[in-house]
Amino acid sequence: MEQSKIDRINELARKAREQELSEDEKKEQAQLRREYVQAFKNSLISQLESTYIVDEYGNKKKVQRNTKGENE
Repeated sequence: MEQSKIDRINELARKAREQELSEDEKKEQAQLRREYVQAFKNSLISQLESTYIVDEYGNKKKVQRNTKGENE
């Protein structure tokens, strides 16, 4: 996610603490938050896909993705 979008999320959060956001600002904030969460999830998934577990015998095993409850 671009730094400018993160800066805008923070700007809207500061403004929301000081005063009520307009409907357009609330929609923008919600959209930016969704984008941020999705970018975070994608980054974490990418990181986990390149992660291996090493057992006590030195055997490497790739971390498997658990698809159960994936939409939670």
